[in-house]
Amino acid sequence: MTKLLQPIQIGDLTFNNRVAMAPITRARAGDGGVPVALNAVYYGQRATAGLIITEATNVSPNSAAFELAPGIHTEAQVAGWRLVTEQVHAAGGKMFMQLWHSGRVSSYALLNGREPLSPSGGNDDLGALQVYGALRNGYYARIAATPSRAMTKQEIHQAVAEFRAGAVNALHAGLDGVEIHAANGYLPQQFLSPLVNRRDDEFGGSVENRARFLRLVIEAVLEVMPAHRIGVRISPFAAYNNATDPNAAETYAYVAKMLDEYGIGYIHGADTNAWGGTADMPKILDIIRTNYRGVLMANAGLTPEAAQALVDGGQADMVAFGRLYVANPDLTARIAAGGPYNEPDAFSFYGGTERGYTDYPALG
Repeated sequence: MTKLLQPIQIGDLTFNNRVAMAPITRARAGDGGVPVALNAVYYGQRATAGLIITEATNVSPNSAAFELAPGIHTEAQVAGWRLVTEQVHAAGGKMFMQLWHSGRVSSYALLNGREPLSPSGGNDDLGALQVYGALRNGYYARIAATPSRAMTKQEIHQAVAEFRAGAVNALHAGLDGVEIHAANGYLPQQFLSPLVNRRDDEFGGSVENRARFLRLVIEAVLEVMPAHRIGVRISPFAAYNNATDPNAAETYAYVAKMLDEYGIGYIHGADTNAWGGTADMPKILDIIRTNYRGVLMANAGLTPEAAQALVDGGQADMVAFGRLYVANPDLTARIAAGGPYNEPDAFSFYGGTERGYTDYPALG
């Protein structure tokens, strides 16, 4: 049997297999970013994954790239997530929460008139930023990003505190751990990018300074939970949201070494460019493997066959699936059977109700 379907241990946690459900934004939270009963059904259906990573979950009211995404910064949101974790755990699953701050990837329309926050306030590329909103007619569409402003040092430390509070709230909601979202051009990656981060203080310039925000976030979350219950998602070569780096190999080698020093449970290497047909996964895996000794999770629109080859060959320890999990709640059973696989309906990815969310059929 392929290693993909064999258990894996991270610290004191045993995962039933090496198939992870990737963090997939679905924009179906209730008012105030509160998870609802339908969200619990959705995640519960997919509890046979070795690990479910929740959709990106806002740690702050200043984070809003997708309207109707959930949060983890109010008591009501914690209570909503508890409904989800109870259903997942009852079905034998394990679940980490992806902690998210979108930074400059937002709009005043989603922030109650406030400006988005960013490392430096650069606004010459707003057309490259992916912001989405729910229309009055019930459809979901991309909307315009609006100008951000540079964060003060106080606001930087406040954002760090919000990640810590998000981790505390995740534990209160019954999550087994957290994943820090440092990929896809969101706030931690904005600090890492020398093109977005043009600061001249201790948070800008050298790779050590640009990584300082992520370092502080990790240290804050480590006050809440042990390192093996923390994952970090990175996307070194991602063009998505334009937080690019002309020296990505150097920057992310430093990041991988830093995460290794902290003993972080896993690094989630996301080949975001694969969405557009460019395969950077070999470079990403090489950067991580060379500098980090923990569990390596790969995510890049991989087929089950490609995932099995990566795990069986030792290039990755786990593989996260996104769109396949949208359409196949029983994905592990389908992998074991060699398929077939339902095709996802792209028009129901974001927003809506049960259609394209909880109504995909299981095998047999």
